[in-house]
Amino acid sequence: MAKVTGTILVTGGNRGLGLEACRQLGRLGLKVLLAARDIASGAEATSAMHSEGLDVTFEPLDVTSQESIDNLADRLGRQSVRLAALVNNAGIALDGFDASVAERTLAVNFFGAMHVTDRLLPLMEQSGRIVMVSSGAGELEGLAPALRRRFDPPPSKEELVSLLRSFVEDVRGGEYARKGWPGSAYRVSKVGLNALTRLLAEELKERHLLVNAVCPGWVRTRMGGAQAPRGVEEGADTLVWAATLPPEGPTGGFFRDRRAIPW
Repeated sequence: MAKVTGTILVTGGNRGLGLEACRQLGRLGLKVLLAARDIASGAEATSAMHSEGLDVTFEPLDVTSQESIDNLADRLGRQSVRLAALVNNAGIALDGFDASVAERTLAVNFFGAMHVTDRLLPLMEQSGRIVMVSSGAGELEGLAPALRRRFDPPPSKEELVSLLRSFVEDVRGGEYARKGWPGSAYRVSKVGLNALTRLLAEELKERHLLVNAVCPGWVRTRMGGAQAPRGVEEGADTLVWAATLPPEGPTGGFFRDRRAIPW
């Protein structure tokens, strides 16, 4: 594998999988931009990386705020930063299930990743890599057949956005089950993220950008809980692998433990 050089940005990098991905990437000698909404936590995490001798810089970013995304892109642009990889790791899993939970979950897990990617694309290097941190919950198997057909093959980006917004409205109107939606906003957000991955991989082929989704497995983080069987080191491994693929690496795939898995 060719040695990867350059700058890699990781969203949600202040804790859990994101923090460990920053650490592993830094240990490979890469410059890492640790992006997070919580400024105090992000600064503390960055300081910890510095104590390990790693080249990590904190960048404030709220993936649910277009203003925050624009500010990040503008800052990096003024500094002439070129990204070798973007790791869309920021994600949430909320308790309960109602329209508010659905809307907030999609805002981070799907729309956040989409908007950050769209805005940072001009800063991506040739043969750069875009990593979507997904989940086995996003696999198509088990979806109602009619719903599965709406995601596979993926619709256009505009249709995908409309479809996910209709999920929120179906939850709000109490019609989600009748229309075949699962009762999990987290699952729907990851199904949508996987579809977006496939769309972007095709769209960006001419730019030689590698776009892949990864499933880290059930990991012991604040989100995963103490009973999860995997440590963050194992969970972050495939994120780091996908972020450092050689130029001839795969694109448009879904991976767990560095191996392709079905959509």
